[in-house]
Amino acid sequence: MSSRLGTSTEKIDALNDYTKSLLFSAAEKVALEYADAITDTRCDVDDALFARLQQHYDDDTIAELTMIIAWENASSRFNRAFRIPSQGFWKR
Repeated sequence: MSSRLGTSTEKIDALNDYTKSLLFSAAEKVALEYADAITDTRCDVDDALFARLQQHYDDDTIAELTMIIAWENASSRFNRAFRIPSQGFWKR
């Protein structure tokens, strides 16, 4: 899949530094920042981040995005508890 912002593979490779990457739109960057904030259990999603998210997405989309992020986090924790190995999709 190609777009003016790069291929899917290029974007996956750029995820570690998405905040500085030109491959991601402003909407994608705020969604990724939101995912990071939800995933980091040491902090909360602050009002400023949520307000930035609302500039790009409606309430239904934010609810769906939140559900997907929460599901992936729960799935990851479940797999880790049962020593289910990674499928190798994530490159470090």
